[in-house]
Amino acid sequence: MPETKKDFIRAKQRESGFLPEGMRIGTAVNKRALASVYGLHEALADGRILEARATLCDAAHDLHVDLGCMKGIIPRSEGALGIETGTVRDIALISRVGKPVAFRVIGFEQTADGGTRAICSRKAVQADCVRNFVRTLTPGDVIGARVTHMESFGVFADIGVGLSALMPIDSISVSRIPHPNVRFSPGQDIRAVIRSVDENDRVTLTHKELLGTWEQNAEEFEAGQTVPGIVRSVERYGIFVELAPNLAGLAEYTQGIDPGQTASVYIKSILPERMKIKLIIVDAFADAQPSPSLRYFTDCTHMDRWVYSPDCCDKIVESVF
Repeated sequence: MPETKKDFIRAKQRESGFLPEGMRIGTAVNKRALASVYGLHEALADGRILEARATLCDAAHDLHVDLGCMKGIIPRSEGALGIETGTVRDIALISRVGKPVAFRVIGFEQTADGGTRAICSRKAVQADCVRNFVRTLTPGDVIGARVTHMESFGVFADIGVGLSALMPIDSISVSRIPHPNVRFSPGQDIRAVIRSVDENDRVTLTHKELLGTWEQNAEEFEAGQTVPGIVRSVERYGIFVELAPNLAGLAEYTQGIDPGQTASVYIKSILPERMKIKLIIVDAFADAQPSPSLRYFTDCTHMDRWVYSPDCCDKIVESVF
């Protein structure tokens, strides 16, 4: 069964407070801290991580945030880890306008009109996240993440306080997809497996290991059924139709069928020993139906090895962490 959002967040993330940006802003603790000047001073004293919405990125690329009881500013140099060294570009700041940002209050200053505003640091929170969370991760760890944006080669996800990790397109699911946007959408909360953490603290993710083995997915279908699917690839030797994110079947080549079409397919046979599902396409048509909802087949927090292929199959498809 699908899990709730809080189940997506690994205990280590919850305990440390290094949640993807946007997960803290609506909490009672966060709202209470932003409700008064006293609350902000208290947050400064105990180093609490807060979230507020960025309302402006000015010409100097300082981020302005609405703290409720007063205005706040995140100077460009405090806007993101790596911004000063150039390893992170200014688009990382510009793109946060209108969205929640995580930060710590590091001081207060008088404004030209005699008021007071809070000086905040997002970089400090991200640096702590690297030291106390990212560097503790090992390949095979399962964490929560929030999709931020997608490119043709993969999806970027926030794994904590705005730190971005890449999930290559071939790691999203076993079923091949033309673009990550057929599987994910910006702001979507997902689970992901750590594939690697390099010497520069850059994290690479994988996802297909959470979507079930061939057998787990094939158990949902029976020979003789006619079911919907999505045409993913048209080859001379046949047409691949996705039945589930980690399961595709092969139908004979038929002219006039294009990738992306919805198809109704008759399941001719299911062959675990060959890891194949033979299909007959009954009809194919253009339809704006969304891809099937993601279903996670495990709630584990770590995996050392995942085997996709059935035991009876000579071909072994696996991930080893």
